[in-house]
Amino acid sequence: MEDMFILNEDQRAILETVARFVKDEVTPRASALDANQDPEKCFSWEIIEKAHEVGIRTMTLAEKWGGLGADCLTTAMVLEELAKGDMGVSVIMAQTFKIAQLMQKALNEEQQARILPKFAKDPRGILAIGMTEPGNGSDKNTSHPVPFRTSAVKTKGGWIVNGLKHFISNGNRASYYLVMVQTDKAKTMADGSTFFLVERDRPGFTIGRVHDKMGERLANNSELVFQDCFIPDENVIGAVDKGSSVFGEFAPQSNPYAGATVLGVAVALHNKAIEWAKLRVQGGKLLVEHDGIRAQLAEMRMLIDASRSYIHRAAWLADHREHGWDRTLAALPKVMASQAAWKIATWCMEIHGGYGYMKETGVEKLVRDAAVFLHSDGVNRTLFLKAANAMFGLLPDPGKRQ
Repeated sequence: MEDMFILNEDQRAILETVARFVKDEVTPRASALDANQDPEKCFSWEIIEKAHEVGIRTMTLAEKWGGLGADCLTTAMVLEELAKGDMGVSVIMAQTFKIAQLMQKALNEEQQARILPKFAKDPRGILAIGMTEPGNGSDKNTSHPVPFRTSAVKTKGGWIVNGLKHFISNGNRASYYLVMVQTDKAKTMADGSTFFLVERDRPGFTIGRVHDKMGERLANNSELVFQDCFIPDENVIGAVDKGSSVFGEFAPQSNPYAGATVLGVAVALHNKAIEWAKLRVQGGKLLVEHDGIRAQLAEMRMLIDASRSYIHRAAWLADHREHGWDRTLAALPKVMASQAAWKIATWCMEIHGGYGYMKETGVEKLVRDAAVFLHSDGVNRTLFLKAANAMFGLLPDPGKRQ
């Protein structure tokens, strides 16, 4: 389908490359990888290395670091295309894309020179961000925010960090991590935490369990464990106690990227529903010839197109905030896309009848994947609250320029 937001030939060429990559490298592997009982074995380094070969892995790096300098809108388009092949692969790349963008804005010159060339050259280089903990994650958007339990104590030349993060995408695979740690225990995670850059091999930092998930299985999520882990002052990102400001200022695209990812799953489900409706005979005629089914397929299309427009608007404004960015765009596009995808998932399964419940049609996997983003990248109900707080000025804006 022609997309009004594909503005130039560079974007077309990138999306064609991604579509070929999905067809050649992702689709043939996805079902078998998803079926592995061991969650670690669902991950494929071969896919990452192939993504590196064709320039996808580093596409959000600036040209001076060896990337394409892709903007947020183009990146959102790419993530949707990847997710048509597999959501997990799209999530791996989404995390890496947005953290690479964050690093280029939030890291100082010394940190960039130290980290980005190594990341660019490593064919297995992927990135992770550590925020969620077993006891909290969304509290900063409520009326009773609390501190992170992962905390740091100042020592000579750096900080001693102890604590646990969990559900971290790419957590057991990343080369570098941006981790939010409480540095002022008297304050909350919203106003007393600090971002630290953590290298994979840093002493005192280890990987805990890899979570066994219902869907999105090609992306690994794991615990990050800190036991008297010394992190030097030169690994502090931005200002001490201003971690939320760093993320709010430099990562407005996280939510639309998540929305684009689940949107790709919705598109895959819609395509399956159409294909099945054109093949399956019920009541003496094809399903697509039944008025109710045909109308439902049109409603799916409406939900997809409306979600895509919202996501693309948010992604474009993430790069052009002077033209009307507001904080609801960092919360609501993903909510809309995930709700649309879940509705499309259930309808697709119903259109398939009993076949939709059987693994051989591939619908079952997509339904499991569609469920993920009702929670991932922020629980939807909490994101509604985040947007409402922004609308009514009930909580401070951590990303507001002073």
